Amino acid sequence: MSIEIKAPTFPESVADGTVATWYKQPGEACKRDEHIVDIETDKVVLEVVAPADGVLKEVLKAEGDIVLSAEVLAVFDSGASASAAPTEAKAEKTEAVEKTEAPADAGAATETVDVKAPVFPESVADGTVAAWHKQPGEACKRDEHIVDIETDKVVLEVVAPADGVIADILKAEGDTVLSSEVLAKFSVGASGEAATAPAEKAAAPAEEGDEDAVAGPAARKALAEAGLTAAQVKGTGKGGRITKEDVDAAAQKKSAPAPAKAAAPESKAAAAPAVTAALGEEGRVEKRVPMTRLRATIAKRLVEAQQSAAMLTTYNEVNMGPVMELRSKYKDLFQKTHNGTKLGFMSFFVKAATEALKRFPAVNASIDGNDMVYHGYQDIGVAVSTNRGLMVPVLRNTEAMGLADIESNIMDFAVRGRDGKLGMDDMQGGTFTITNGGIFGSLMSTPIINPPQTAILGMHKIQERPMAVNGQVVIQPMMYLALSYDHRMIDGKEAVQFLVTIKDLLEDPARLLLEI
Repeated sequence: MSIEIKAPTFPESVADGTVATWYKQPGEACKRDEHIVDIETDKVVLEVVAPADGVLKEVLKAEGDIVLSAEVLAVFDSGASASAAPTEAKAEKTEAVEKTEAPADAGAATETVDVKAPVFPESVADGTVAAWHKQPGEACKRDEHIVDIETDKVVLEVVAPADGVIADILKAEGDTVLSSEVLAKFSVGASGEAATAPAEKAAAPAEEGDEDAVAGPAARKALAEAGLTAAQVKGTGKGGRITKEDVDAAAQKKSAPAPAKAAAPESKAAAAPAVTAALGEEGRVEKRVPMTRLRATIAKRLVEAQQSAAMLTTYNEVNMGPVMELRSKYKDLFQKTHNGTKLGFMSFFVKAATEALKRFPAVNASIDGNDMVYHGYQDIGVAVSTNRGLMVPVLRNTEAMGLADIESNIMDFAVRGRDGKLGMDDMQGGTFTITNGGIFGSLMSTPIINPPQTAILGMHKIQERPMAVNGQVVIQPMMYLALSYDHRMIDGKEAVQFLVTIKDLLEDPARLLLEI
């Protein structure tokens, strides 16, 4: 008996979902309640299970497809066994395989599937193909990382849908792609040797009309822009394939002026970066690279923040001695008690800022058009420096977090930021931001507000300075604090009192525990 397998009924706040992963294929036997497919929404991943013992007859929604609430995903044959799978489905699959069969010398049939861009959130219009980690003809394992899609917030990884090879790349590096747009064609089940031409043919000098065989889409695009043919470029890629870097090097060599001396060595020219331009004198070169989408977005938002907000900065200084003493006394016990989590300074600042935000709601607010939005919770963004630029992941509900929770979350952000694993959800929202320039040696700076927030706290380097204490000169570890705020929302009095509150809490850490 055929049964329809449907998507779950989504809540009213969820409009649709995306088919994330099929764990069973047509013709495969399933047990009742066995996990067969994941449906991903903007909030959670929902599991769909087999309705009975039987066989998955036909898949109607492929991975990456958008589905509505209770929409039919597949047809299920209840009571059937794998060997008794419907002949129609088997015939359809055979016909599809024949249409996408590998070359005769491959010795095995393959199925071609689409590799698609991820489904972007509503706040992300498009992305850019940042880097292909696999080229056409290269063997891939299921879930192996093959391409990066860069948005204005994060880099998203796209993985291989199965074991096989990339048959053709449709979107070259630098191309703009939309949500769920097809990036490449993938040959499921093919081997690297089966999907590529013989090595001798690949390594042979390319003829003018044979560019497709020895150059991928990115390289072909570069060839066209440089006015070169494949025959004029020596490939250094796998099997003699031409890469984009090979084309850049050939174009630079073509446009470079003839050397003044015939006997001049070529080693210096060869050692120059691929994307450089001579300025007329030997050794004077410049490198020109396109601005990344993330860097462009950071630049745009910083300029907008300065142009749209009435931004002022107030300064103060805090004696870090009490916090340093408390940390030194308990750091070993803290690390042992909390499974290796180290006690740092940032958790004290987050807790102090959380308490100050409760007392001064305007600092924890945002401006939305002509409305002022007061937040009844504290979500604090912590600026993290990565090799791709500054990112601000958000600690949610810091009013309910302890020092250990804060430190472990910050460490997780730092590790994932370094590895490029921070997701969009990690950086959305936030009611206040803390940035620490002190780790780079900054003594004082003016942080820029992160819209639509209305304030940001800047930490700086701890430096011993002579301070007057009860008529005596005492050397104390001092830190300058800076609070930049939007004067449209926050009065100077509130900003100063907010910063003084943080100073008082840090100079007497017991008040953080007592909330006084």
